[in-house]
Amino acid sequence: MGKGKHLIALDLDGTLLTDQKVISPYTKRIVQDAMKEGHIVIIATGRPHRSSIVYYHELGLHTPMVNFNGALIHHPTDKKWDSIHSPLPNRTAKKIIQTCYDFEVENIFAEIEDNIYLDRFDQEILDIFTEPDHADLITIGSLKNHLKDDPTSILIHPKADNMEQLRKYLDDEHASVIEHRKWGVPWNVIEIVRKGINKSVGLNKIAHYFDIPQHNIIAFGDEDNDLEMIDFAGVGVAMGNAINELKEIANYGTNTNEEDGIGIFLADYLNLRQHTPIGKDLNE
Repeated sequence: MGKGKHLIALDLDGTLLTDQKVISPYTKRIVQDAMKEGHIVIIATGRPHRSSIVYYHELGLHTPMVNFNGALIHHPTDKKWDSIHSPLPNRTAKKIIQTCYDFEVENIFAEIEDNIYLDRFDQEILDIFTEPDHADLITIGSLKNHLKDDPTSILIHPKADNMEQLRKYLDDEHASVIEHRKWGVPWNVIEIVRKGINKSVGLNKIAHYFDIPQHNIIAFGDEDNDLEMIDFAGVGVAMGNAINELKEIANYGTNTNEEDGIGIFLADYLNLRQHTPIGKDLNE
């Protein structure tokens, strides 16, 4: 293990969170122990601010946060911190929306920070991506008409049988200005952000801010939106449930998100074993 202070970056879904979308008690305790030892913990997620802030407060964080896979890097509790918002130019967004109409996709969903624009009413999408108290953030109706500003990200819900055809078209026509990724199971979703945006952009900025060298950055992830972050971190850790592509570039592997992967790795790597509760076998 390297000496000194580490920056620990946590992806949420499939990583810090169990499949029930909660943080297990053991992992929470180890993460908080790491913070007590002086290590810096951040959340780096594809989620917007509004659906990650509850976990930020649950861990007791007072650090910057990476949302929308790096399109928004901000500090939830320190407004003086130099936040960076890198949205898609509206002109680009409108071209992509037209492409979606041409492909007759099921729906399109744009976000401008915490504001939500849904092309067509869809209760299931609203249930998945919003909380009951978010009603005032939602605008429903043709994105061509309603989307006036630069969106932080666009989510496309394509028809299942033309997902790959649509992704190929995005590559052929728009690759110079956008990044697009397919979400993992169970979502049949393509996410679009501005070209050059990924989680490592946020990690780099935050590590620089705290003066932490790259070899002391520990990052945990499971999906293709974690590839750049895991590659960038000196200590890139793939969850047991991670996609193979991520496992191939990671420096380390750990247990799944259902089996305290983060807690077990950090307890071992940062020598927090003395904090391990009785009955938790680190070698299981």
